Amino acid sequence: MGYVNLSECLRELEATRRLVRLREPVDANIEAGVIQRRAYRKGGPAILFENVKGCTFPMVGNLFGTSERIRYIFRDTLRSLEALMSLKADPAALLKKPLRFSGVPLALLHTMPKTVSTGPIMARTTRLSELPQLRSWPMDGGAYVTLPQVYTEDPDAPGYARSNLGMYRVQLSGETFAPDREVGLHYQIHRGIGPHHAAAIRRGERLPVNVFVGGPPAMTLAAVMPLPEGMPEIFFAGVLGGRRVRMVRPEGGLPVLAEADFCIQGYIEPHAVKPEGPFGDHLGYYSLAHDFPVMTVTRVLHRENAVWPFTTVGRPPQEDTVFGEFIHDLTGALVPTVFSGVREVHAVDAAGVHPLLLAVGSERYVPYAAERQPQELLTSACALLGTTQTSLSKYVIIAAAEDSGLLSAHKIPHFLAHVLERIDLSRDLHFLTRTTMDTLDYSGISLNQGSKVIIAAAGAPRRELSSELPRDFALPEPFGEARVFSAGIVIVQGPPHGAGRDRHDPRLQSLAKALGETSGMEGLPLVVVCDDAAFTAADWDNFLWVTFTRSDPATDIYGGKSFTHCKHWGCAGPLVIDARLKTYHAPPLDPDPVVEARVDALAAPGGALHGVID
Repeated sequence: MGYVNLSECLRELEATRRLVRLREPVDANIEAGVIQRRAYRKGGPAILFENVKGCTFPMVGNLFGTSERIRYIFRDTLRSLEALMSLKADPAALLKKPLRFSGVPLALLHTMPKTVSTGPIMARTTRLSELPQLRSWPMDGGAYVTLPQVYTEDPDAPGYARSNLGMYRVQLSGETFAPDREVGLHYQIHRGIGPHHAAAIRRGERLPVNVFVGGPPAMTLAAVMPLPEGMPEIFFAGVLGGRRVRMVRPEGGLPVLAEADFCIQGYIEPHAVKPEGPFGDHLGYYSLAHDFPVMTVTRVLHRENAVWPFTTVGRPPQEDTVFGEFIHDLTGALVPTVFSGVREVHAVDAAGVHPLLLAVGSERYVPYAAERQPQELLTSACALLGTTQTSLSKYVIIAAAEDSGLLSAHKIPHFLAHVLERIDLSRDLHFLTRTTMDTLDYSGISLNQGSKVIIAAAGAPRRELSSELPRDFALPEPFGEARVFSAGIVIVQGPPHGAGRDRHDPRLQSLAKALGETSGMEGLPLVVVCDDAAFTAADWDNFLWVTFTRSDPATDIYGGKSFTHCKHWGCAGPLVIDARLKTYHAPPLDPDPVVEARVDALAAPGGALHGVID
């Protein structure tokens, strides 16, 4: 059976040397986050911060920091859950291997939450200001809950069946919020709480909200699962946790997670918003202050000996990367059942997840054609952009499995080389402009608005990729050095960006024109312009992060010998992506050198965390 609560999990992790205690005083303001990120980077244990400055509650970080540890935490239920997922992907497997699915019926019995009269969470109350005031990065606008489980129910149909459990950013303090009375609730587009909030606004009612922190680890993971609308995450938590989730339902109020460590109770008035942010986010930049719903807090509950779990985010990979890998392992087999014709998808973590989606699909529409071209692939790409979390993708690059038996979206260098060998740049780029995009992505034309591009490739190779610049290669002023990063890909040092938002840069247009007139570029179909060529070319992680987080397809893609024909854009020369930081982008995350030095001392020989963090 899975863990009843967080304390039970922490005791087990400590007994198996997967958790260490830190008794040194630690500041929740920046310092705890630095330690957590370094522990993750080293592949270290979970860390229990017993002495948090100015706070009576201990904190635990890096709880889910390794794939081994997350699988250990859910070891009792993982086999049944994997069997359930594979059965969903292939129902006929039940007849072929019935013993493999023997645990599925019991797992399904755990889906419905169990209502109880009371629970440990009802033991005590506190105030927002007495909670750990975690700030992860120097420019963060206040303290944040970083592993919240935000629970709401549908105002039109209250109850578990249409509930939503999501991990939405919760700002505990800041200049705009009334102390101990208000918190910011930042939820992005395409999130399950949205329909509940919309229904409450339509009815002219407050939306009740409970924010759980801690409790059974299965609830934390359920809150980040990308489940379809109408499939309650709390049901999934029961299966993953190996027991029915125990909920206390006060008369006339939302149910409370009985085994939670903390619960922040409150409501959102129909049109109540206040500026929330800034916050150092998982794309590696700050999301800036914008109006988001404000939650009025009525009560803060906590259990005896409560522990505050936290994480921090930043440029990937971070601890949330482990969540993504775990979810992919669970659900990867379901992809063909959700998206017909799609065999594999990879939301690239190094590029911030939503900016870049790689996919392997089928191309079977016209199998008898003399020359194969993307057709079914385009249908599949549109499906990916039409539902679930893949709809937030900005660059969708899709290739046909039939062209290579070794093609995998998770082998990125090989995948991109495969695409660049085959793509027809005059035909195979398809833009969606003035559309919705990820709230955290500042490369577009406004908050939540930008563009997307589908890049599809099918058929035999069209070109042999080159690993060298042409002999007479030259760049127009004011562009600097150029280097081949990988076969077919050139990185160019560009001048600082100076154009306005939603505007092409004339200097990039001139560069694209010059490249289109340069002989010998046939084997170099992709050119990326950046602020720091050496940094961008240092490794694949840097290349992916810079290229896809700092560009908006419609604004920042140029082409040699480009043309527009009947509203279709293409080019005969190389594709040029402007991946410089723009004047309107949010700033990247930079560490606090004073705090970093304090943590260096903890990591040094003789320090309390020597050998635990780097």
